[in-house]
Amino acid sequence: MSADSGRMSRSRAASRREPDGAFVVDTRSLGRRPGDMRELQRTVTLADRMGLEMVAAPQGAEMRLDLMLQSVSEGVLVTGTVTAPTEGECSRCLEPFTAEVRLYLTELFAYPDSATEQTTEEDEVQRLVDDTIDLEPVLVDAIGLELPLQPTCTPDCPGLCAECGVRMAIAGSDHSHEILDPRWAKLASFAAESPKQDQDQ
Repeated sequence: MSADSGRMSRSRAASRREPDGAFVVDTRSLGRRPGDMRELQRTVTLADRMGLEMVAAPQGAEMRLDLMLQSVSEGVLVTGTVTAPTEGECSRCLEPFTAEVRLYLTELFAYPDSATEQTTEEDEVQRLVDDTIDLEPVLVDAIGLELPLQPTCTPDCPGLCAECGVRMAIAGSDHSHEILDPRWAKLASFAAESPKQDQDQ
């Protein structure tokens, strides 16, 4: 996934940020005293497909957030797991398949007036905006890194037959093709015609 796509997703997310809903979390109830913690359990229905070209969490899928928000001196530390169903196309046999992605998240959202915020570039660390954190750009990046570029329906998928294109998983272990060395092709053709010629005589 390119850096440009990540920045574009951040812009879209920022433009539609809500006070507290979907991927946006209001942290005012957490406070800023280091050590304070708050659990966040939320199920979000994806408005857009999230993932890679050949495999992704589809639009309309339910993404489960099981997170812990902790106030630290520089901001809010978010840790926990995120799970979502995925749909993809096997890179070996080209068949569609379904699976699940599970992310382990550790992300710091810096306070606007913190040393971290003042000494880092915009794309180096996430930031709180009006006491809210937006998890969407973080998850877009994380799921893009977690999912394989060449997904398979099973780890041992044998793919397609190079000769006829049939799926080897259903072709059977005895599936094969007689491959004749082109140097012997003329001789084989001659041998096939010989019995007919003998009968004519």
